[in-house]
Amino acid sequence: MAATRLCSLPGRALCWHVLGSVRLQRGYRGDSPTDSGKDVLEIPLPPWQERPDEPLETKRARLLYESRKRGMLENCILLSLFAKENLNHMSEQQLNLYDRLINEPSNDWDIYYWATEAKPTPAEFENDVMAMLREFAKNKKREQRLRQPDLEYLFESPR
Repeated sequence: MAATRLCSLPGRALCWHVLGSVRLQRGYRGDSPTDSGKDVLEIPLPPWQERPDEPLETKRARLLYESRKRGMLENCILLSLFAKENLNHMSEQQLNLYDRLINEPSNDWDIYYWATEAKPTPAEFENDVMAMLREFAKNKKREQRLRQPDLEYLFESPR
């Protein structure tokens, strides 16, 4: 029996959960302009698309940028620090998984909740990169993570 429920999450993005599998419908839901005659405005977002022909260095640079420029401060900090520590060491397959993880869900809170284990990760995002992000979010070294890293590290040679 397939049952569908709409979940409205912080950030006002929408997602549709179908029992047995998760189908994400990318979209934004927010207050409509007062002159529109509607209470809620729903804007569909284009589906995420993989970029198979993108050069690895371009992909790393794009993912670094996208990790720093999120819709919420918590993910700006978490993902930018994770990207700084991991992007240069990731394989092409891992970069593709990370790209999908940070760009397919339309709600940044989902990514944050999965990374901090506040909510279970859907099967389609459960992979070694998600495990790396969850482990990083635990902050076992007790580092002070109050802001994004400075950009000087971009000019350092990878370790």
